[in-house]
Amino acid sequence: MTQRITKARLAVLQALREAGAFRSAQALYHELALAGRPVSLATVYRNLQALAAEGQIDQVRVEGAEALYRVCEQEGHHHHVVCRSCGRSSAVTGPDFENWAHQVAKAAGYCDIRHALEITGLCAACA
Repeated sequence: MTQRITKARLAVLQALREAGAFRSAQALYHELALAGRPVSLATVYRNLQALAAEGQIDQVRVEGAEALYRVCEQEGHHHHVVCRSCGRSSAVTGPDFENWAHQVAKAAGYCDIRHALEITGLCAACA
C-alpha cells in the first residue's frame, strides 16, 4: 500500500537523492535542517521505514550502527556489500544465492518466499 506523498516525504526523498549514498535517519535529519527543510526526527524515521517497506529505497543494517537508507538506481531485487567503516556500498546480484535461498525455504515447507541479505566488510580504501 503506497502512502500519500507529503511535503515531508518529498523532502526525505530529495535529501536521499542528493546524498547519493547510504545515510542514517539521524544524518538525513541534520542534512534536512541545514538545508532549511526542517522535518522532525520522528517524521524522518517514519517516512524512511514506509519508503523502504514500499521498495522505493534500499535499507541495510550495519553491525553496531543504525539502519542506513539510499535511493538506488538499480531496479529489481538485489543486495549490497557495505563498508563497515565509511559506508561505501556496491550493489550485487547472485543467482546462486537466490536459488539456494528459495530451495532452503521450500524444503522447509515455506512459500511466498522473501529474503534480505546483508553483506558487510571493509572496502579497499578502509582496509
